[in-house]
Amino acid sequence: MLEADFKYIIDTFFTLFSMVLIIFMVPGFAMLEAGLVRTKNVSSVLTINIMIYAVASLAFLLIGYKLAFGSWDNSNMSIWAAFLFQMAFVGKTINIMSGGVSERVRIIPLAIFAVIMGGLIYPTVVNIGWGTDIIAGTFLDIDIHDLAGSTIIHSTGGWALLAAIFIIGPRKGRYVQGGIRVIPASNIPLVVLGTFLLWIGWFGFNGGSVGSISSIENANMVAKTIMNTNTAGLSGALIAGMLMYIRYRLFDITMILNGALGGLVAITAGPDLYDMYTPILIGAIGGALVVFAVPVFDKLKLDDPVGALSVHLVNGIWGTLAVGLFVESVSFTAQLKGVAVVAVFAFSVSFGVIYIINIFSKFRAKDEAQLEGMDINECGVEAYPEFRRAI
Repeated sequence: MLEADFKYIIDTFFTLFSMVLIIFMVPGFAMLEAGLVRTKNVSSVLTINIMIYAVASLAFLLIGYKLAFGSWDNSNMSIWAAFLFQMAFVGKTINIMSGGVSERVRIIPLAIFAVIMGGLIYPTVVNIGWGTDIIAGTFLDIDIHDLAGSTIIHSTGGWALLAAIFIIGPRKGRYVQGGIRVIPASNIPLVVLGTFLLWIGWFGFNGGSVGSISSIENANMVAKTIMNTNTAGLSGALIAGMLMYIRYRLFDITMILNGALGGLVAITAGPDLYDMYTPILIGAIGGALVVFAVPVFDKLKLDDPVGALSVHLVNGIWGTLAVGLFVESVSFTAQLKGVAVVAVFAFSVSFGVIYIINIFSKFRAKDEAQLEGMDINECGVEAYPEFRRAI
């Protein structure tokens, strides 16, 4: 067997394996969101997650992939493996948005948005950020180092979520007479399971983004990338737990888990460039940002049941800027420009699309439907029919 053939086969297998790990994030988001919402809305959340995976993936297959990358050509591995790896990313952007508008969003308008996000909005951001030949050379062209998408994936989803919250508004009863009504998670074991599925998926998310494992140099790069990814998640969880204990003398498991996810988002832009110690700081700051950002968004009455704005938007920005701060070869100005360009594009286009869809098919369920539960009104199937449903 020729060496080139061997590398082609190994990199194809590596890419397919990474893709499978990323797909573990589909049940990860589903379980995380199902555990954080009330029992009367679990079937709706799960339905939305499977619909996003199906709808966004097909839109990316039919339209988005070529828009993102210019063509299907790939001489380093099977073109089918390259497509599947990139397809695995698409739904994550919409999952970020859907989780943040849980418990009051209707399925059909969200599915329509998923088609547009998967087919047009996200691929355009990919083209802007990862420098393919369609937008290169225009004023949108940016020289950003974002290995696996702290900005291109996570911030894009966060900006879309922010746009959606402005249009849809908070859940009924969340903010009452100037106060904030606490709505506790319904199933902590599911939240833990979902977080760890996401954590495992991140190894394919970041490690697979190195692009090759068929040489000693690339194999070491993949291993370092995965190690740094894990380290940031560990430090994010620890700092979030410590801060919650210092403030409340209690260990809030949901905040600890979101702190871990914040660290993972923050490291995603540059795990291939850091030494083994810097991710501790990157992840710790990411976990702390989650703890501080959650109450800020609540004070602004931006209702986010799963903390997606704090985890994905805030830490997507932080993680991208951190590469410019801690890596000498990367320009901080270029990183900042990348964050700004994606912010303006993703927020404005998402807001416009959601606003137009909302005219014809309302995203927000009626107050009566929210009180009764989205499971009955959107799915006709309750996840826990024997339980007394909380209002």
